Amino acid sequence: MLKNLTIVLLALTWLALGDSVVLAQGGGKAEPMRIEFKRGANSTTVKDKISGQVEAEYVVAARKGQKLTIKLTSAPTRSSVFDLKAPDSADLGLEYDANYSYNGTLPRTGDYLITVVRPTSSPGTSRFTLTVTVR
Repeated sequence: MLKNLTIVLLALTWLALGDSVVLAQGGGKAEPMRIEFKRGANSTTVKDKISGQVEAEYVVAARKGQKLTIKLTSAPTRSSVFDLKAPDSADLGLEYDANYSYNGTLPRTGDYLITVVRPTSSPGTSRFTLTVTVR
């Protein structure tokens, strides 16, 4: 009896794990890509593309008091914008979520989330270059 129960529990666990993998492949939200700097560097550039309503998310770790600079360029021109969220939703002085650049002193230590989107609901693709600098 105990052996049969163990087999049933293992089978259920296997099925549950299998379902979660299928859900993730079928459109679940992916983890943001972590932006890291090469040894000795304080800046990096990411080239990517987004289509339709898809978002590209990035996180960068920084400390309170550091200066963060973000520059976004895209083709077609201004076909991508970004939003920036601080750890614990600290205010960064951004009034809108449609930004092309940011330069500010950081209020908190932690991971800052950068979300790049297309500012339109019409079909299309935007190729973008995101440059992130932390000093």
